[in-house]
Amino acid sequence: MASNILPIPFRRTHAVSLSDALKQYISNKYDQHPDMFKHDLEAIDALRVDAVTSLEAHTSGIRKLATYAAQLVWIGGKFPIDIGVEFTWYPALGFNTQSPESQNNIRFELANILFNLAALYSQLAVALNRTTPDGLKAANNYFCQSAGVLGYLRSEIIPDLRSTPPEDMDIVTLECLEQLMLAQAQECSWSMAIKKAYKDALIAKLAAKVSDFYDQAADFGTRSDIISTEWIHHMTAKHHHFAAAAQYRAAWDCLEKHKYGEEVARLRDSLACANEGLKEGRWINKAVLGDLNQLKMKVSEDLRTAEKDNDIIYLNSIPTKSELKTLDRAGMAIARKPTEISDPLTLLGDRGAFGQPLFAKLVPYSVHVAASIYAERKDRLVNNTIIDELEALTNNMRELLQSFNLPGSLQALEKPLGLPLSLTSHAEEIRQQQGIHRIRRAMHDVETLKANDIAMYQDGVELLRSEASDDEKAKMKHGTERWTRPSSHQAGAKLYQQQAMIGEQYLKPANDNDESVKSKFKECEPFLRILDGTDRDLEEYVPSSRTAVMQPKVEREASNLRNVLNDIHRMESRRRRKAEALRTKAKSDDINPVLLAETARLEREYPMQKIEAAHFEEFFEKRLHRYDDDLIMVSDEQEEQEHLSAQLKEANSAFVAARRGDSSTKEREQALQRLENTYLKYKEIISNLDQGRKFYNELSQIVTQFRDECRAFRYQRRVEADQIETDLSNAISSLNIAQSNHLQEQKQRESLRAQYSAKAPIKDPMTAPVPTRAPVPPPPTPGMWTPELGIKFGGVAPPPTQNTHNPAYPNTRTGQMRAGQWDANQGVRFS
Repeated sequence: MASNILPIPFRRTHAVSLSDALKQYISNKYDQHPDMFKHDLEAIDALRVDAVTSLEAHTSGIRKLATYAAQLVWIGGKFPIDIGVEFTWYPALGFNTQSPESQNNIRFELANILFNLAALYSQLAVALNRTTPDGLKAANNYFCQSAGVLGYLRSEIIPDLRSTPPEDMDIVTLECLEQLMLAQAQECSWSMAIKKAYKDALIAKLAAKVSDFYDQAADFGTRSDIISTEWIHHMTAKHHHFAAAAQYRAAWDCLEKHKYGEEVARLRDSLACANEGLKEGRWINKAVLGDLNQLKMKVSEDLRTAEKDNDIIYLNSIPTKSELKTLDRAGMAIARKPTEISDPLTLLGDRGAFGQPLFAKLVPYSVHVAASIYAERKDRLVNNTIIDELEALTNNMRELLQSFNLPGSLQALEKPLGLPLSLTSHAEEIRQQQGIHRIRRAMHDVETLKANDIAMYQDGVELLRSEASDDEKAKMKHGTERWTRPSSHQAGAKLYQQQAMIGEQYLKPANDNDESVKSKFKECEPFLRILDGTDRDLEEYVPSSRTAVMQPKVEREASNLRNVLNDIHRMESRRRRKAEALRTKAKSDDINPVLLAETARLEREYPMQKIEAAHFEEFFEKRLHRYDDDLIMVSDEQEEQEHLSAQLKEANSAFVAARRGDSSTKEREQALQRLENTYLKYKEIISNLDQGRKFYNELSQIVTQFRDECRAFRYQRRVEADQIETDLSNAISSLNIAQSNHLQEQKQRESLRAQYSAKAPIKDPMTAPVPTRAPVPPPPTPGMWTPELGIKFGGVAPPPTQNTHNPAYPNTRTGQMRAGQWDANQGVRFS
């Protein structure tokens, strides 16, 4: 049945198991067991089933849709939006209502639920009896609530979707639907004013506002790629209709106020508006067209009467349209967001209309994010700002010692025979750790992790390359005019950027560092073998100097230098202990209990407010102040090292000056120094390999996610390509069938044309017939009845008639009846 009101159709979906994805995510990401939330997992699936099956105009659907939407908002604070469920929905408007769209996005699900809620409000309004004031009032309320939901969807949900919105939920389309709902709500108020016989001036203001709403809806509809032309023509016709209705009621008001010239002008404008609306008559339904025709008929009648009265009686001047005052507006339609949509969390709880919030005992996802943020900041502060600075100070001191050939030069002088104690302790440490084997094993482990990371990265790259190749082949096959979807680099721009980032910012620098470590090991390996060998190997490598008695001055300067070196060793040992204590302190800094207490405080002070990681910024700053003493310690260490460096330079200069000209220990000094440098290089290589192992373990998570996203992207693009090719094949098949039918019809027409245009065969002309005289019947025998005599009832039989066509009926050409012949129209008479 045709209606002058447009309801919003529902979006449809497929059944999915949201509970399975939530259960899997809880199991993988949270410390709590999924079985703790068995009831909640069953409830969320049941709520979705109730919501997505509410596709009829019944008030019970409002609660079902709103309850599920509220729970989606609630769990959005505890789970990420890409929870792992592909929500599939079919568009409600446009030309692709049979082509579904899928997104792994909870906000996408929420947007579809709210769209259906707006559609339900509109369909409830249409289903009401709008012939009574109560029905019109309720319809106005439903339309306003529908507009409110659409406005909330447009301003709050779609901008925060974090993905491309569906075609029929872009900003322009939602704006068009919102204005359409407001127009229909205002139209209900206009109808109610007519039924209650309000003043014509008020009815004119109401009608003018209806016209404005329809005009805005038609404008947004024209800019939308989804709103059908049928709807646009409908809204345009209604815009002109109510513009005409507004002027018509304003003319009545002028008549009441004795403004007869203005009455004529407004009736003329009303008629012009009605005619503009009737220009849409080819595309609008019968109900709208009938309303326009009825209005035009009334306006035309009143205009004829008004013009006649003004011309004969009143003789008022008729103002032009530009001289007419613009009609005021009276708006009775406002987009009203229902409470269950604008503030859904207030309806969850012990006394809430929607029941208990699901997964209430689950630690919010934002709290886990906040814990991760704090851990990252803490690690950056402890490792980069404090420990790395301490290690940099230590390396600077070692480089200074190496530049002075220390401690080799001092050891060679103090112990000209045998091995220094420090050297034997270094050698023993390397032997216990199986130094060379340990390095090679660590290198192999790093290479294995590196190879696995590169393999996963290459898998992702190959998936992108394969998808791009398939897209290019399809484009070459179908042509760019038909294959119009975005290219691979456009659709997967984020993945291609990630590919470049992993290659340039992770793998390339890491490979350079690996090569540097290999080069270090190659340089020090011969000397490391000596340290990793026996004491005899060391004694054979380190030459003994000739025994000599140190001069008092040399002995004094050597003692001063030894004291400075001891202070440096004590400083390095103390520094290592501080760094280890700081690592232990950071490791024991578990923020989770305190963070949960802070979360509870925020929930008490701001009930039902969504907890975000940003809420903990001030808390983080206060928490990190516990490392202020360690930051001060770094400055103290730097000052102490500068002081010791100055003492070292002074003591070493005095020592070198005292020994000037003494070369008896030169070879021993060089051997001892090489072994000392090798020990330091060994410690550096071990540290580098440990960092490399940690780096590639962390990189494994990044490249695995990259590969999985590439795989999902390729699958999505393949499904999309299959759908496009199916649509193209169907279109081509339909075109071929149409062309085939057209060719068959053309052949039939040509065949018939050939038959009709063919010349008839020429035959001999027919001989004209020879006229012959008809035989004269013999005269009737007296006393015998013949058909020529007719039926006679008394009287003399008339002579035979001259009508040889049908002798049983009179000759109708003469229009006269012969005497003695029976006329059926006169009945039967007996004389």
